[in-house]
Amino acid sequence: MENEMPPANRVDLIREKLEELQGQRLRVRANLGRSRIVERAGVLVGVHPSLFIVEVEERRGRTARQSYQYVDVLTGTVELYDSDTGEKIFDFVIEE
Repeated sequence: MENEMPPANRVDLIREKLEELQGQRLRVRANLGRSRIVERAGVLVGVHPSLFIVEVEERRGRTARQSYQYVDVLTGTVELYDSDTGEKIFDFVIEE
């Protein structure tokens, strides 16, 4: 347990990794609750202190911006995948 990284530091690691990925295509899988899961592909356009923004393609060529919190990635509510390989970018296991 001594080697376990505190959650706040993990959030910082997520933010740093996303800063490196800014401008790249990602696939986002978000659990919205009540068995609603949304999967979208888009470009990571913004990394801010408490959230990040993905610009996703909508129907008929329109785009929309979706914001997500780093904590959602940490808890698994939001999963990020490499658009090309399909590989999961973050893999945290939260023990309760």
